[in-house]
Amino acid sequence: MGAGRSRHKPFIPKHLGAPPFSRFFVAMPEIPCYTMPMLTTTRYKKSIKPVPSDHVFMLKPGSNNKKLGFVVSKGKHKGKRIYSLTLPERETCPRSCHHWDDCYGNNMPFAVRYSVSDWEAFVGRLEYEIATLLEKHKHGILIRLHVLGDFFSSDYIRFWDGLLSFYGDSLAVYGYTAHNPGSKLGVLVGRLNLTYPERCEIRYSHGANYNRLFDQRFAAEESFDGDSFDCPEQTGKVKDCASCGLCWEATKTVRFLTH
Repeated sequence: MGAGRSRHKPFIPKHLGAPPFSRFFVAMPEIPCYTMPMLTTTRYKKSIKPVPSDHVFMLKPGSNNKKLGFVVSKGKHKGKRIYSLTLPERETCPRSCHHWDDCYGNNMPFAVRYSVSDWEAFVGRLEYEIATLLEKHKHGILIRLHVLGDFFSSDYIRFWDGLLSFYGDSLAVYGYTAHNPGSKLGVLVGRLNLTYPERCEIRYSHGANYNRLFDQRFAAEESFDGDSFDCPEQTGKVKDCASCGLCWEATKTVRFLTH
């Protein structure tokens, strides 16, 4: 360094004057920073309905959804009728869900989501609907949990445990959860699968291979390169879930096309 210059202060030519050198620089105006609030429920809040008290059922027949289908035509649930339950996305989901922002519920403005805020009314209504449907369908019912939403509490998981225990072979459930297998609710979902291995098949939506030790089955995106099969309904090999059955029969990971 040149003589007389400080080792710790920057050299400023005298003709520039004192900072901020206003002869050459114009101070930038302050720009307010706007951030979008994090979504904590569906984008379509008007689609969230209270628990019905009339003839409208929260459990919708699979015939209303061309992907699901209605009468199971093969496998261990052959003859059962498919019904589905839709809850508010995000509001009932774990924050760790990797599709929190781009949930496919973003593209479902007309889907009816049922509120879980009145717990007693919610579970009471589900009990009534399941009992009513089992009276109607002697071969039993298979419920898709959940078209949107997830297992939102330990009490909710125990509720399904009680139903599966009470109704025996007449009632079965399948679906997917964003809960990590090792999380509190993820562990409870795993216990539900282990307790009712022939009637409860909830896959973890985490790209992984079948865990034989804990009988953990998974669902993944199309980029997953492990031991898997592509959803036959999405690839046009079968008409619907009712005519496929692999999600509740196979141990391999199912791959879905990225939505």
